[in-house]
Amino acid sequence: MTQPTETVEVSVLIPTIGRANQLDRCLASLVACRPRPAEVLVVDQSGADEVAAAVAGFEDLAADTVACEGRGIALATNVGLRAATRANVLVTHDDCTVAPSWVGVGHELMASNPGAIVTGRVLAAGDSLAVPSTIDDAEAHDYTGELSVGALFANNMGLPREPVIEIGEFDERFVTASEDNALCWRWLRAGRRLLYEPELVVWHHDWRSEQELERLYVRYAHSQGMLYAKHLRARDPKVLPFMARDLYEGLRASAGGLVLRDRPRWSDRRRGIVRGMPRGLLDGWRLFRRS
Repeated sequence: MTQPTETVEVSVLIPTIGRANQLDRCLASLVACRPRPAEVLVVDQSGADEVAAAVAGFEDLAADTVACEGRGIALATNVGLRAATRANVLVTHDDCTVAPSWVGVGHELMASNPGAIVTGRVLAAGDSLAVPSTIDDAEAHDYTGELSVGALFANNMGLPREPVIEIGEFDERFVTASEDNALCWRWLRAGRRLLYEPELVVWHHDWRSEQELERLYVRYAHSQGMLYAKHLRARDPKVLPFMARDLYEGLRASAGGLVLRDRPRWSDRRRGIVRGMPRGLLDGWRLFRRS
C-alpha cells in the first residue's frame, strides 16, 4: 500500500503568462519535493487552454488555476496572495524549477521566523550568461535594519501573507520588473525582517535569445528608474546612493570602462542602464506625480 506523501501548511504561488511547457517543468519539480505544499496556485494571465491543461495534469499536487485579467508580475502575485489559504506563501516563476527540499526548507524558515520575508539562491540552469536574476551567495544574511533595493528575488521568496497584504502588497504600477525591489525597499524601510538563506534553492532556466536578453536588461533598468523616481517624489533621499551607484556602473560599462573578459557584451545587465534608467526616471516622475 502506497503511503500518502507528507504535506506542510504552506501555499505555493506560480505566476504565468502562458508558457505551458516551462510551467509543466516547474510543476514537475514540485512533485519531486518532499514534503509537498498543501496548496499550489498557478495564476494565469494568458487565459490559454494549455495552462489549464498543464495544471490539470498534476492531480496529485493539489494544483489549481487562478485566472487573472490584465498583465504584470506584481498584479499576478497579488492575486495569488489574496487567493492563498495558508499563512505562508512560497513564490517561484514558471521558468524556474525548485530543489526537492525547497518546500520543506521554506516552510521551516518561515515557521521559525514568523513575519519575516525569506529569499534564497537562484542558480542558472543552462548557459549562465543567458540567465538573468541569479544569486549564488553561500552565506546567509539578515537584512533587517539595513536598506536595499535588490535583496529580494521574486522567483524565490517566502512571504508571510497577511503582513505583505497589510503593507500594501506589490505595487502593480511596476508591470514588467522591479516589483520585488519596490517591496524590498518598503519592507526594510518599515523595519520589517528580510532574510537571505542559501539553503532555499531554485534554478532559473535559460530560454531567451541574445536580443531578448538585451531588451530585458533595458526594461529592468527602466523599471528601476521608476522605483527611484517614486521615492524621490515621496521625498525619500535614502534612495539616492543606490541610484547613483547604478548610473555610475551603467556609464562605466557603456563607455567600455569595465573590461568584460571571456564574456559577450549582451550578457552584461549594466549596459541596459544608460538606455533604460533615465527614461524610467522621467516616466516614474510623471506617473507618481499623479499618485
